[in-house]
Amino acid sequence: MSALTLSPAPGRAPMSRIVGRQAAMEIRLTLRRGESLVLTLVIPVLLLVGIDKLDALRLPGGDRAAFLVPGVLALAVMSTAFTGQAISTGFERSYGVLKRLGASALPRWGLLLAKSLAVLVILAGQCVIVGVVGFALGWRPDLRGIVPALALIALAAAAFSGLALLMAGTLRAEATLAGANLLYLLLGAAGGIAVPLTAAPAAIRTVLQWLPITALTDGLRAVLGGDPAPGRVWLILVLWAVVTITAAARTFRWE
Repeated sequence: MSALTLSPAPGRAPMSRIVGRQAAMEIRLTLRRGESLVLTLVIPVLLLVGIDKLDALRLPGGDRAAFLVPGVLALAVMSTAFTGQAISTGFERSYGVLKRLGASALPRWGLLLAKSLAVLVILAGQCVIVGVVGFALGWRPDLRGIVPALALIALAAAAFSGLALLMAGTLRAEATLAGANLLYLLLGAAGGIAVPLTAAPAAIRTVLQWLPITALTDGLRAVLGGDPAPGRVWLILVLWAVVTITAAARTFRWE
């Protein structure tokens, strides 16, 4: 029988446990904020149902749901990974929450990782809800496209999270709030989510194709429709993810 040892054994918990608990806290806080739920769930679902029932709006092809559901999925990714995360993190920094976290055992990269993990969990729930609503509206995706669609969503989430944390870690909370909402509206309008980009001039369309929201929308429509995603889609999302995450990691400030 071994002897009972009562001597202190100071030391921090494993980093995986620290990051995991922070991610769980981020998820709980997001679900408690009513404005976050409106942004991440209510708006995409209402947009999907409303546009699907609006016969006056002409959409490409004969299957309205096949065009709309991937676009709304892309909007849901942007609303959670970018807009919601940028605003919440900006005010956490303004209120001194991040300053207190900076004094803990949680490193800067650990906070960024925890927030990204929380975004992925919330996105999983969003995809299920939007998918169920889309199925009720007649959407029938190609099941072979589910895995590449998840890969595209993960890449886009990384890109949008990097952009959100870049803004929240360098700008004042009020500037982050205004900038995140403005970009949400601009990218939502320019990303071909509900309105096809074919009507835009060729020069403008070329520029818009390099936006992460446009790349995600095009990629999801391709893979969920039974076609492979164009190579440029993967390239654009990877470039945005690498650039924004690197910039956020180097410039993020606790206060």
